[in-house]
Amino acid sequence: MEENLDINNEVNKEISDDTTRSNPEEIIKPRPEKVAGMDTNNTNSPSNSTSNVGITNESDISIKPTTQPKKELPIEKKPFQEFINIYLIPALIEEINQRGLEINKINLANTNRPIAGDKCWVINCEIKNTCNFWLSFEKDDISSLKSISLSKPNQKPSIIESFLIDEKRITLKLIISRVLQRLNGQKLIGVN
Repeated sequence: MEENLDINNEVNKEISDDTTRSNPEEIIKPRPEKVAGMDTNNTNSPSNSTSNVGITNESDISIKPTTQPKKELPIEKKPFQEFINIYLIPALIEEINQRGLEINKINLANTNRPIAGDKCWVINCEIKNTCNFWLSFEKDDISSLKSISLSKPNQKPSIIESFLIDEKRITLKLIISRVLQRLNGQKLIGVN
């Protein structure tokens, strides 16, 4: 009986030594030992007091990578012409129509800026029986230098004003509100 206890203690010590080794990558497999003529791996044996230690290799466990949903790119970060033609122009039309006004024409062109004559991107808008305005972008970037020119119908603009020069973040709503503010400031759309 004492002999069995001594052998069990040796087995437990060996298993304990195997599990405390410094190399965590090593796979530890329990060694079958005979205890008084019996196999210690036989779990049906009543004299078996040792437990098998099973350690799996980390590479055996399959870990599925989690995919994070991609955030939609803000519309202000989209390509210039896409932003202007798909978002800005339709939003301007909607806002002007909500004020009871009708747009005869509105378009984006890489053409000469009114008055200055330099080539840049210009949104030209003609509001029926009200006014015309030209919103100019120095480059094909909504953050580039911008200017606006206004005129009454069938007249040429006489002044260029800087547009959104102090704003750090240019948004669709900001551009629309400032265009309407300029038109309203000249009493071209409604009263102050």
